[in-house]
Amino acid sequence: MKIVVVGGGAGGLELATKLGRKLGNKGKAQITLVDRNRTHLWKPLLHEVATGSLDAGIDALSYRSHAANHGFAFQIGEVCGIDRNLKRVLLAPMLEEGKQVLAERHLDYDILVMAIGSISNDFGTQGVADNCIFLDNPARAEVFHQRMLNRFLQFSETADIEAGDQVKIAIVGAGATGVELSAELYNAADYLQSYGVPKVSAKALKVTLVEAGPRILPALAERISSAAHQELIKMGVDVRTQTLITQATEVGLQTKDDQFIDADIMVWAAGIKCPDFMANIGGLETNRINQIVVNSALQSKEDDNIFAIGDCASFEISDGKFVPPRAQSAHQMASTVFKNIVLKMRQQPLEAFVYKDHGSLVSLSRYSTVGSLMGNLMRGSMTVEGRIARIVYISLYRLHQIALHGYMKTGLMMLVGRINQVLRPKLKLH
Repeated sequence: MKIVVVGGGAGGLELATKLGRKLGNKGKAQITLVDRNRTHLWKPLLHEVATGSLDAGIDALSYRSHAANHGFAFQIGEVCGIDRNLKRVLLAPMLEEGKQVLAERHLDYDILVMAIGSISNDFGTQGVADNCIFLDNPARAEVFHQRMLNRFLQFSETADIEAGDQVKIAIVGAGATGVELSAELYNAADYLQSYGVPKVSAKALKVTLVEAGPRILPALAERISSAAHQELIKMGVDVRTQTLITQATEVGLQTKDDQFIDADIMVWAAGIKCPDFMANIGGLETNRINQIVVNSALQSKEDDNIFAIGDCASFEISDGKFVPPRAQSAHQMASTVFKNIVLKMRQQPLEAFVYKDHGSLVSLSRYSTVGSLMGNLMRGSMTVEGRIARIVYISLYRLHQIALHGYMKTGLMMLVGRINQVLRPKLKLH
């Protein structure tokens, strides 16, 4: 039995790890994980990589070493197609500076799981692709980090504080990524000041957060959204709701109501879609943002040997409502598909996926954490803020680490993290 998992995000890596432990180590199946990158980083942490609060070089996980320790194989590559007749996944040629490193390859499968995740969606807005940074992978987060450091360095040498000069950063999209990045930027500015960068402080920073809808954090309750809004204003964020961007230029953003937002750096975090090559891949049904439409067992509707999980799966909960693109969704889907693959191998009926919304939390850096918790211990939801919310927020990442490494190794990683807080700078400065 050959099982191929495409995509090493939160869901894909957890699934490959579980399959490797259950089937790979016992010789019951050959499991292969495919990803275009060599390392894994939990996607909700990308805003911390962008500001330097987290060093991806330290915290990223090597796919190859993890695979060797957990009973599965790893192939670096980018999927370009699926041949359902031959049961093959096609991998595009791998290039380095325009030269071919690896030719086009294929992997045979008996069961295929698509967990390819999502990328930013600019909705065809003019100039966005050329002038804005998409925070959808660690490489782009690192690009932002370098630009941020360079802009602050330039500011420290040339700025006229009395004239009101500021480092201007505009963020389009006030979902979790946009809101959390806004807060982390002020944290980064304060740390840069403490590390001796002249003139730089939170007062030298102007962040403009733009949202097309009527409020920030539209996926959360209005009370939580309002609390986060007020916290951002206290920091100095210029929050603009009901503002539609029609064009991005090298120097700023043009709005539909003829306003212009000056910006040195622009980030687009306004929506998601799956990569364009996913549209009708292998003849499978996909929706308008290229997600694979799945049935109750998370199988594609055209081929029951192909599953989809996470951001690349379109699963309808009820009329017009779909599973949201969150890490908790990918985690739950991975657990269901793991069970269903084992059941399928035993030729037993598959289990239907049931999405459970455990709530959402948004971290406003060291300033605050807000959100709601939902679960079996309460009816409806419970709003949480402050220290309790921060502890729960951090625990979500720890649960992901436990799924990958187990309790013992995760505990050691937490200890090393505490030691690094003493030994290393609190902000990545390179």
